[in-house]
Amino acid sequence: MSMLDLLSSPDTWEAFYRYKTSLICPEAEAEALRAFIDARVYLPVCEGMAAGHRFALPRRAVISKMGTQKKRVVYIYPPAENMVCKLLTWLLLRRYDELFADGLYSFRPGRTAKDAVRKFLRTPGIRQQYTYKADIHNYFNSVPVERLLPAVREAVGEDERLCTFLCGLLEEPEVLEGGKPIREEKGMMAGTPLSSFYANLYLKELDAHFEEAGVPYARYSDDILVFADTREEAEAHAAFIRQFLSERGLSINPEKETFTAPGEPWVFLGFEVAGDRVDIAPATVKKLKQKMRRKARALTRWAARNGVEPEKAAKAFIRVFNRKLLEGPAAADGAHELTWSRWFFPVITTTDSLHVIDRYAQECLRYILTGTRTKARYRARYEDLKALGYRSLVHEYYAFEKTV
Repeated sequence: MSMLDLLSSPDTWEAFYRYKTSLICPEAEAEALRAFIDARVYLPVCEGMAAGHRFALPRRAVISKMGTQKKRVVYIYPPAENMVCKLLTWLLLRRYDELFADGLYSFRPGRTAKDAVRKFLRTPGIRQQYTYKADIHNYFNSVPVERLLPAVREAVGEDERLCTFLCGLLEEPEVLEGGKPIREEKGMMAGTPLSSFYANLYLKELDAHFEEAGVPYARYSDDILVFADTREEAEAHAAFIRQFLSERGLSINPEKETFTAPGEPWVFLGFEVAGDRVDIAPATVKKLKQKMRRKARALTRWAARNGVEPEKAAKAFIRVFNRKLLEGPAAADGAHELTWSRWFFPVITTTDSLHVIDRYAQECLRYILTGTRTKARYRARYEDLKALGYRSLVHEYYAFEKTV
C-alpha cells in the first residue's frame, strides 16, 4: 500500500483534523478544514493522482518578507491541491522522521525552536563557547533539483508511487504566472507544503556530520547554529559548512553570517540568548517596527485621500497586526502555520521586547488617529486603542503563560 492511498481515506483526514485542532488553531481555520473534509473536496484530487494525471501547476507569487521591503518568490497550489499536499507532508514528516539527526529542528513532530534553545542552555559549558551562525541564501528556490532527486529516491524509494509523485512535482518545468504557464527553475518551491520535507532531506548529511562529531549544532531549515571551544574551531566549522553547501549548489548569505565569543549574546531563529535570558532578537524587533511604521503611514495617506475617518484606518492597522502576530498564518503564502506569537511566546523568558513592540504599536495608532507625533497624540488614550480592538502583546503573553 502506498502512502498516497491514505490521502483518500476519511480516517486519515480525521486524524489530521484532530492533530490540527489539538494545537492553538484559529477558529476560522478549523472550520474551513472541517468543511473541506466533510465535503470530501480532496477526492477529485486524489483520484487524479491515482490515475496519473498531471498535478495542478503552482502559481508563482512575489511577496514582501516580513518587516522588510525585500521580495521573495513563493509558489502556491490551488486550495484543494494545497490541502492534500499539507496532509501528505504531515504523513511524510512522521513516517520518515527517523532519517534525520537530532540537531534538525524544522517541521518535525514533537520538536520546536524552544527545544533547540533549551537543549543548548542545558549543555554543560555552553556559555563558555564560541558560536557560528549562518543563513543559507534563498535555500528553498536555489536547490538544484537534479541533486535533490537522488535524496528523495533514497528516502522513499520503497514506495514507488509516492517516489514517482514527489519527484514528478520537482521535475515539473512549468508554473503559472498571470494565469499562463511559464518555464522556471524553482528548486523546492518555497511556499508549498512539501518544501518542508524536501528542505529537511537535502541537508541531512550535514546534520549527521555534526551529530556524529558530538558538536553542539542545530539547523532549522536554512538557519544553522554551531558551537565550538575556540574561535579557530568555530572558523573550521564555518569552512566545512561553506564547502558542504557549495558542493550542493548553495551558498551562505554573508549579511547573516556571524561569530560570537563566550559571554556575548547569540541569535538563532529570531531569538537572542544571553546567559539564561531569552528574548526576541533586536533585528526581529526592528523589522517588525519598520513594518508597523510603513503600514501606519500608508493607512494615514489612504484615509486622507479617501476622506475616511481615522478610527477606520486605526481599526485596519489593528486587524492587520492582530492577524499577523496573534491569529493567522505567519506567512501569507502558508509557508508555515505558526503565528508570530506561537513562535516566540513558548521560548522567551522576558517581556522586554514585547514592551518595546507594544509601545511602538501604540505610537503608530496614535499617529493614525491624531495625525501628529507631538504631545497632542496623547489625546488618543490607551482605553481608546483598546476600544478599537488593540491587543497588547505583553498581556497576551501573560495569558499564554497561564495556559502552559
